Amino acid sequence: VQLVESGGGLVQPGESLRLSCVASGYTYRRACMGWFRQAPGKEREGVAAISAGGGITPSADSVKGRFSISRDNARNTVYLQMNSLKPEDTAMYYCAADVPCAVVGLAAYEYEYWGQGTQVTVS
Repeated sequence: VQLVESGGGLVQPGESLRLSCVASGYTYRRACMGWFRQAPGKEREGVAAISAGGGITPSADSVKGRFSISRDNARNTVYLQMNSLKPEDTAMYYCAADVPCAVVGLAAYEYEYWGQGTQVTVS
């Protein structure tokens, strides 16, 4: 199982970024996918998740109305669209997979597979 994130970078407050995560090595369509972030000195935080079919998309209160998660099962890819970015969104962002999908949640322990992360800096 391999998850590869991309799309991070340095942006100014108020700008947007779209993160992508390409999955391989398992039946992607059966997986719940999640995006997490971790800032220096802080615990890993669940940002958003999406069910196997895409119909359930919980997100953290801190990003509601600004971030949205989506998936393209034909491309084995999950996206995180981040709008109105704030300095407090600065973190390493990780993609994660739960195969097969059990609970569409924002807790890190629910996910077995993780990517290496992509850095987002808002300054």
